[in-house]
Amino acid sequence: MGTTVTTAGAWARKDPTTPLWRAAVVLRVLTLLFAAGVVLAYYDEYARPRLGLVTIGVMTVWTAVIAVRYLRVTDRLLGFTVADLAVSCALMCMSRLVLTPEQLHVDTVPLVTTVWVTGVVAAGAVCAGPTVGAVFGAVIAAFNYGVRGYVDIDLTRDLTLLVGVGFVLGLAAASSRRSAERLATALRAEAATAERERLARSIHDGVLQVLARVRRRGVELGGEAAELARLAGEQEIALRTLVSTAPESTRSAEDGSTDLGARLRLLASGQTQVSVPATAVRLPASVAAELEAVVREALSNVAKHAGGDARAWVLLEDLGAEIILSVRDDGVGFAPDRIDEAEREGRMGIARSIRGRVTDLGGSVTVDTAPGAGVEWELRVPRRAGVHR
Repeated sequence: MGTTVTTAGAWARKDPTTPLWRAAVVLRVLTLLFAAGVVLAYYDEYARPRLGLVTIGVMTVWTAVIAVRYLRVTDRLLGFTVADLAVSCALMCMSRLVLTPEQLHVDTVPLVTTVWVTGVVAAGAVCAGPTVGAVFGAVIAAFNYGVRGYVDIDLTRDLTLLVGVGFVLGLAAASSRRSAERLATALRAEAATAERERLARSIHDGVLQVLARVRRRGVELGGEAAELARLAGEQEIALRTLVSTAPESTRSAEDGSTDLGARLRLLASGQTQVSVPATAVRLPASVAAELEAVVREALSNVAKHAGGDARAWVLLEDLGAEIILSVRDDGVGFAPDRIDEAEREGRMGIARSIRGRVTDLGGSVTVDTAPGAGVEWELRVPRRAGVHR
């Protein structure tokens, strides 16, 4: 159990794109060596050969700086990557001073930076995804056009490669992050489930057995003991529901949805029965929280106004495009026009807590009641309530 939790925490702290960052640094070092070799090869033909060596020196220092930053998880910031792009473009412009005009207009003579600038495209893609990677590639290609001073098929080919590589690397980085998040979620769910099962065994072997014995013995004794038996029975049901329902953290999906049925099961007690579909009824977490609050308010009204012996039933139905929630009790009920009368008198409790919430979700509320006939609330909410809000 402890090992599982530790593993989940380690995955949460680890950057899944670290191997890609390391590859980007290695690429930068290798292309720097290639650029230095190119400068030595064309040294005697340059207009300003010493400026070419200075450019290589600056590239070397900058490569060391970015290597330190990109290999540290806390320093992999988009702002620094943008600064890397600006330095790379500035060093590309140095080629207009180093190369002769004839060399600038000949594809066979590379710029001083050569393929070293492709490393910043990889860094941008790994840092911020495919769109940023493609934009970085386009910026480098645009400076390549500007430094050369013309456009041809070969330079356009470089543009296509730079944009494509940035986009593909960005997709790889985004996929790595999503996969790591899913694994971390699965590990947390596994740890939570294992802990819940352990607690369930402990409670079953201890607390639940004691409560069951108190309930049976209290019924046998009668009198005041019968009241204790009833309370023990309610707590037994509540505990059984709690340990049999997965914790909220294990039910939340990647899109932020949650299982409304699982949340409503926790409302079951000795006087309240909850019936939900066997399959998950997934809704946006905010919508599920609002509907749960509505049900809690309805059950609270049952406890306050329906009578001490009143029982309640909660029914959840999933009709696909619509969710129906019914809360019914067998209490004393009230006159059908009592809610409207309370609103006219300024007593807005039910209107705000139940009707208001459901109306905000784009749904409707129907109340069926009569004196001595109990109360039934029927709530109809569109499945896309979160979008409407």
